[in-house]
Amino acid sequence: MEFTVNKSDLVRELSLSQGVVEKKTTIPILSNVLLEAADDRISLTATDLELGIRCSCPAKVKKEGSGTVPARKLLDYVRLLPEGELTMKFLENHWANITCGRSRTRIAGMSRESFPELPAMPETIAELPVKALASMISRTGFAISLEESRFTLNGALLVLRPQGMTMVATDGHRLAYVDAAPGEAAGIERSFRALIPKKAMAEISKLSDDAGPEGKAIFGGDDNHLFFQIGHRLLITRKLTGNFPDYERVLPKDHNLVATLQRDEIRSAIERVAQFADERSRAIRVQFTAGEVRIFASSVEMGESEENVPSQYEGPDLEIGFNAQYLLDFLRAIQNDQVAFELKDQKSAGELKPAGDGVVGEYRYVVMPMRI
Repeated sequence: MEFTVNKSDLVRELSLSQGVVEKKTTIPILSNVLLEAADDRISLTATDLELGIRCSCPAKVKKEGSGTVPARKLLDYVRLLPEGELTMKFLENHWANITCGRSRTRIAGMSRESFPELPAMPETIAELPVKALASMISRTGFAISLEESRFTLNGALLVLRPQGMTMVATDGHRLAYVDAAPGEAAGIERSFRALIPKKAMAEISKLSDDAGPEGKAIFGGDDNHLFFQIGHRLLITRKLTGNFPDYERVLPKDHNLVATLQRDEIRSAIERVAQFADERSRAIRVQFTAGEVRIFASSVEMGESEENVPSQYEGPDLEIGFNAQYLLDFLRAIQNDQVAFELKDQKSAGELKPAGDGVVGEYRYVVMPMRI
């Protein structure tokens, strides 16, 4: 195999493979990227057996073929080359010669035969707006559980139906629910639901950065895998198995107390007060009184801090403990200037929602209270 390719094109596609390539593996081939040259394009494939990506870029193919080289080493080296074209030629011993200007380099590769085959894309289930999908990921991803033992919570639930698109994530202490705005689910042909792993969600977000505002993700799924075709890049991920919790039972239906606050004011106040919260629990007290919300934290080692923030609240005085980080995750994810804090009592979960003008779709965030 021999081809000539633009350095910046190769770097861009190689960079996308880095989130997929297995860093610590007992199977050496999984640290490599598969290069295939044909029809004036080179295809790059990387996988860790759970997640795979296939992307491509234009090239002048002198001799068709394929080979694998270490993905990290190739990217680190090519990135340092001067701008322009480089030529790669694979030898009989699977090594790759790289020529660029006056630079001559040989990288030890491995046989393509031992590289895992990725499954083929099945029939299309839906065409999803990439930016809407990435936005849903950014508003739910932080609520995914990091405990590997709770594998059904190590991803987000994606629910597709002809009239809408929903994404839900929870770690048992909080739940983030996003329903797409009307019109963003126009390309959905049939109902489908699946658990998307957190790592795959991060890669979808990266791929969305290069997609235009009208970009689509062609989505498909079979018994074991999910497929996201975004432009000339295909992301394949194994489904998470198991039953996701019944999120509709968790979403509160009887909150009758509402405090409306300026997002930047409450976020900044919590950020400052949280500096004095217990480092392990991150617990703060939030006290709701007429026209004002008071935030307080104290620890024996650090000291204490208190802030008052004006709010639109007319209910009874109420004090609830929350994990400060959980509140900040939501406040950093929304774009709206106002946020609504909906409550029932001290022992029930609180719910945050974007408020004011410009609320598109439905975004609900439920946080369990803490004992302080």
